[in-house]
Amino acid sequence: MPEHVDPDLEASTRKWMQAGVVLMVLFAVAFPLYRFYEPEARAAAREQQVADLQAEGQNVYLDSCSSCHGSQGQGVDAPALNSSQFLSDVTQGQIASIAAHGIPGSEMSAWSVDYGGPLTLEQIDAAASYIESWRPDAPDRPDWRTPGE
Repeated sequence: MPEHVDPDLEASTRKWMQAGVVLMVLFAVAFPLYRFYEPEARAAAREQQVADLQAEGQNVYLDSCSSCHGSQGQGVDAPALNSSQFLSDVTQGQIASIAAHGIPGSEMSAWSVDYGGPLTLEQIDAAASYIESWRPDAPDRPDWRTPGE
């Protein structure tokens, strides 16, 4: 039995197949370009994200932490946080954990809303990021644990 071939359908199918091949070639060329430029774009976006977090953290720190730890982390009624000794011994995550949970038996109360404090975990992470930003220029303060020194 002879098959009926529709020339219009064949032409349309051929046109779509050619368009598919062209798109595949474009993607094959575009993907390496994307892989070349994307890491730089991601790094720039990450740097901007960290800068924004630190700016927010500065506001949280000044509103919630500076009365005890000083506006520059120098310590007033609580230990200095802007100290190379302190910052070399803790991670940003540990700073956030201390702020969130507090230190039992000390005046450092829990600041997380999960433990009755006024700050969300995002605000605490922002403040910890701001404190972390002091690390490269932190002064040498061997007496950082002594409040107001």
